[in-house]
Amino acid sequence: MLTTRFVDGAPNWIDVGTSDIEGATRFYGALFGWQFVSAGPDAGGYGFFQLDGKTVAGGMQTTPEQGPPSWTVYFQSRDAQATAQAAGQAHGRVLFQPMDVMGQGHMAILADPAGVSFGIWQPGQNKGVDLAGDPGSLCWVELYTPDIAAAAAFYHSVLGLETSAVPFPGGVYTCLNQAEGGEDAMFGGVVPLADDPTETDASWLPYFEVPDTDAVVAEAEKLGGTVRVPATDIEGVGRVARLADPYGARFAVIKSAPPQQQG
Repeated sequence: MLTTRFVDGAPNWIDVGTSDIEGATRFYGALFGWQFVSAGPDAGGYGFFQLDGKTVAGGMQTTPEQGPPSWTVYFQSRDAQATAQAAGQAHGRVLFQPMDVMGQGHMAILADPAGVSFGIWQPGQNKGVDLAGDPGSLCWVELYTPDIAAAAAFYHSVLGLETSAVPFPGGVYTCLNQAEGGEDAMFGGVVPLADDPTETDASWLPYFEVPDTDAVVAEAEKLGGTVRVPATDIEGVGRVARLADPYGARFAVIKSAPPQQQG
């Protein structure tokens, strides 16, 4: 699972663009216990979701011209300009050119050859989220793509990511890790769109750790969210559900299974 021992290529930030930041704050506050704190008068309305004073995500209000409400996953880069250039050379696109963010770091928004958008964050004063893998924070990311081999080649070329096949109930799951951390540092997976009819668009899906999946699903429905995939047990993984907030931003929650004891 994801931790805050960030290495290049691993997720280190996440934010939501939403049509109603006040409504999103109420929703995620009730769901995860988050509070929204403005990043300041010069931040264009951007702010930080915090849990017990620790930043777990960012968020801002967006317009329809900026696209539908959605979560964006950012991956660590030691050189945002070079990573953006590498994405172009690997047949991806640069949607938002690298820029300095008030001395906090450099960011860019890219897209892979299948059109899936993602961010890169070159740490400055802001190294990334303060919590990962704990309840109420990002713990896993999943890429839904029409072509696993093409996606694996792109993200290896651009971010240095490696894939590995892991036995899974009913088949094999393609896991992602950064080469520096090895397979022990898996932080995500890749799923073929054709194998999952509930996901119709290629995209990155963030997972948040929760103490009780069923309770979170019930609360999300009560708050106006949508249950896209009901709570389901996955052997050796945990109890998972896929949701959308009231404005359409998609995410998943999981109560992870306890680590298996060796020997």
